[in-house]
Amino acid sequence: MGSADSKLNFRKAVIQLTTKTQPVEATDDAFWDQFWADTATSVQDVFALVPAAEIRAVREESPSNLATLCYKAVEKLVQGAESGCHTEKERQIVLNCCRLLTRILPYIFEDPDWRGFFWSTVPGAGRGGGDEDDENARPLAESLLLAVADLLFCPDFTVQSHRKSTVDTAEDIHSIDSCEYIWEAGVGFAHSPQPNYIHDLNRTELLKLLLTCFSEAMYLPPSSDSSNANPWVQFFCSTENRHALPLFTSLLNIVCAYDPVGYGIPYNHLLFSDYREPLVEEAAQVLIVTLDYDSSTSSSPTVDGTTTGTAMDDVDPPGPDNLFVNYLSRIHREEDFQFILKGVARLLSNPLVQTYLPNSAKKIQFHQELLVLFWKLCDFNKKFLFFVLKSSDVLDILVPILYFLNDARADQSRVGLMHIGVFILLLLSGERNFGVRLNKPYSVRVPMDIPVFTGTHADLLIIVFHKIITSGHQRLQPLFDCLLTIVVNVSPYLKSLSMVAANKLLHLLEAFSTTWFLFSAVQNHHLVFFLLEVFNNIIQYQFDGNSNLVYAVIRKRNVFHQLANLPTDSQSIQKGLQRKKKTPEPISRTNSQDGVSMEGSRPAAPAEPGTLKTSLVATPGIDKLTEKSQVSEDGTMRSLEPESLQPLPEGNPPSAVNDGEPWSGEASQPRRDRRRLSSASSSGQWTPTPDWVMSWKSKLPLQTIMRLLQVLVPQVEKICIDKGLTDESEILKFLQHGTLVGLLPVPHPILIRKYQANSGTAMWFRTYMWGVIYLRNVDPPIWYDTDVKLFEIQRV
Repeated sequence: MGSADSKLNFRKAVIQLTTKTQPVEATDDAFWDQFWADTATSVQDVFALVPAAEIRAVREESPSNLATLCYKAVEKLVQGAESGCHTEKERQIVLNCCRLLTRILPYIFEDPDWRGFFWSTVPGAGRGGGDEDDENARPLAESLLLAVADLLFCPDFTVQSHRKSTVDTAEDIHSIDSCEYIWEAGVGFAHSPQPNYIHDLNRTELLKLLLTCFSEAMYLPPSSDSSNANPWVQFFCSTENRHALPLFTSLLNIVCAYDPVGYGIPYNHLLFSDYREPLVEEAAQVLIVTLDYDSSTSSSPTVDGTTTGTAMDDVDPPGPDNLFVNYLSRIHREEDFQFILKGVARLLSNPLVQTYLPNSAKKIQFHQELLVLFWKLCDFNKKFLFFVLKSSDVLDILVPILYFLNDARADQSRVGLMHIGVFILLLLSGERNFGVRLNKPYSVRVPMDIPVFTGTHADLLIIVFHKIITSGHQRLQPLFDCLLTIVVNVSPYLKSLSMVAANKLLHLLEAFSTTWFLFSAVQNHHLVFFLLEVFNNIIQYQFDGNSNLVYAVIRKRNVFHQLANLPTDSQSIQKGLQRKKKTPEPISRTNSQDGVSMEGSRPAAPAEPGTLKTSLVATPGIDKLTEKSQVSEDGTMRSLEPESLQPLPEGNPPSAVNDGEPWSGEASQPRRDRRRLSSASSSGQWTPTPDWVMSWKSKLPLQTIMRLLQVLVPQVEKICIDKGLTDESEILKFLQHGTLVGLLPVPHPILIRKYQANSGTAMWFRTYMWGVIYLRNVDPPIWYDTDVKLFEIQRV
């Protein structure tokens, strides 16, 4: 039958279904088979031939027919899984049912009355198939998930058959050990099967259906209650699924082994249509959804144990019930870590390779999914995190992240990408090794819209952060705390900053310490505290190699004097606020000596009008996001109990900031004290008071810098007068050989703010991840125009 006829027949069946007012019996196979038996329709056809309005009409007007359609389609998948799909006809039926369910499920989820339907049992569908009691009948959802799992390891359909002859020895799908059929070599599996593009296509379709099953989460509003685990994911990743381990491994290996360059030959992808990429994307999306797990509420899934001969640690505690999270947290072999890290780094660097060898490799689009996966790996498997930081390979992750951050900074539709990049760097910056690794010289010349500099990866990080703060989209303001916390965390280990990076840090201090900025919002002064902490750490712990920074501090010494002499009387506060009205720009972009941008780079572009984006929930404030640890003499860290810490003066930000983006986090100061220190004016606007300014001005950590200026400024001035110098190289030479040993105050202990898991970030990741998946699945557009509740879809 031609495909045109086939489409016509399928469309006729759909019309019959939508026009029937009477229930059709489940036993009427002649009617139901029209939907899958004689048709060869692609998933795109199914979406075109089954319009949303008609699905909703059947749902409202003849619900029993929609229920029967779902039940019959699941039944066909179960039968296919039972029989092993040996004939072409059976495979076609399975794929047709798969596409139909992918089309219909979102409309089941969007209606709260239907949401329980798949979790109810269907009469006669007993676990044993026979006519025994319906007591042990499985809910439809479970039958569907188990059938999909079986079908993903179905010889000659989704995996290579291991049998030599085809004569009547087809493998029994129930006796095969699916661990021998893992899709790709890598973690826990050494054999790389011959690529088979039909198998890849079939796997992709089944994974699309699986992802659609999991997407029920999109139809529930965001809630901080982490107990509402996704029942589909929960069941699929439980011991009920006998393929959980081989499937987890297959998904992970398929993603990490993917090489978009085309087997190492540049431009190869232009010759071969790459059928692997859609599978890799689908695998990455299914993987991150199965790993959606709030680690803050559970005992941490991290297991530290002895190395055993298997890919997973066999050490108690058993970890979470979600087997995918459990397996991920127990990977421990160095070669497995190496394989994962190399794979993720290779894929994240792919868009960068594009910039200096255009078209040499296929450009991948799933970097956001990869960043979520990398986050999960580091969050759930501490051994992996330490492995990443043990060598300079971490820089192969850092550089692409900085590239994405710099590239997306002006684009409001990519605010989520900015957040996850910063979260990953915050997580890494809590470990001393990260700061140490940043001292490696930066030589890769990825074209980026930043000033040309010669220096280390630390310089690159500071220059990109400066660019984000001074020329990013205004919605990024809630990230400033995070960006500066990262710089504080690494600052005690930075051996030598370039002049460009030193000037950028001072430019930030200059911008953040203007009176209008300090007085215009209750939390702005925190940024000044962070920057002073950076200067203090470098001066106290890395003075020797940092003559550039010391020179920059001396040149800009008036900024520090102004801070020390910040006026606190009402009149000056009002005057400072008046100045803001004249300068609407959030941060002055002048005098930051930007210099020439790198060759071949393009400026960061704002979002194209009409671009779709999904809303995100607010992220917790930095005090909720991190916990403070003190670094001891021997380099070990101990967590500081909140009691022993001076609270940051005057609490956290208020709940709203311009542009409707919340500055999240509750105030850490009791309300009463805040009211005393700052008064709310009649308009409900917060206004600064002298007491409030005094309360934090008195805590500004300026002693070390004032002492440095006291000692060095006269010496530098003397050199300039004696030698008639205006040449900075002579002054730098003097500063390089100078010392402040014995002249500075006793070094303060190093404080690191380490990321800590919390339900706020778990919820943020859930909305971000599903938003990415929603927007990336456009062909077919699985969720478009359905009533999702987890986020809003907005147009730029």
